[in-house]
Amino acid sequence: MSQSTGRVGHDELATLKLVALDGALEGRATVTCAALADRLDASNQTASRRLQRLEDAGHLEREMTGDGQRVAVTSEGERALQREYADYRRLFEGDADVSLSGVVTSGMGEGRHYISLSGYMEQFRDRLGYEPFAGTLNVELDEESARARARMDALDPIGIDGWEDDDRTYGPAFCWPATVEHVGPEGRRNGADGDRYADAHVIAPKRTHHGDDQLEIIAPEKLRDELALDDGDHLTIHVSEQ
Repeated sequence: MSQSTGRVGHDELATLKLVALDGALEGRATVTCAALADRLDASNQTASRRLQRLEDAGHLEREMTGDGQRVAVTSEGERALQREYADYRRLFEGDADVSLSGVVTSGMGEGRHYISLSGYMEQFRDRLGYEPFAGTLNVELDEESARARARMDALDPIGIDGWEDDDRTYGPAFCWPATVEHVGPEGRRNGADGDRYADAHVIAPKRTHHGDDQLEIIAPEKLRDELALDDGDHLTIHVSEQ
């Protein structure tokens, strides 16, 4: 799960939304505290403080100019907005499921080791209802899905607790129910009944070296075999909550 460099409140998120609507999500946009304050129905000082808090939290980059400030929403700021979007979708549509797209890729083999550890495996059996295949299916998300991944934070995950043995401490993780769909390169489903697997989970260690474009999936069976997958095959992953 993505970890924020700092937390901001609803007032700051409202400010972030306004500058994003002004174009700061696609690039740098020029804003003035006076104009921003007018839209926020607040004082110039309040608008300035909110921008400063957003910058301090890593949600915004700022550059002072002669006619105001040039601001840009950072990737961390975009993730905060994506989480807000998911919350509003749940509120008005009653559904916050997230669909992500990407291609199958080879991992570094670490998944097999960690999935097989008894401290995790016992929890998988108890909380997921199955013993996962010893390994993860690695997916490299496309650019749009990497940006949308933050919406998963609005879904209630299944927690996997950290634990320790005589040698080291192992960190906690989060799991979300997922359906994996093997699709064609243009996003079309291939059509065979075996192109969809409904009993999988996305797993995300709380601390991971993977970026937002890397997704790991576990299942009771080897997904590469069940879906006849090779590196480069296109997938859609429908992520839900427990």
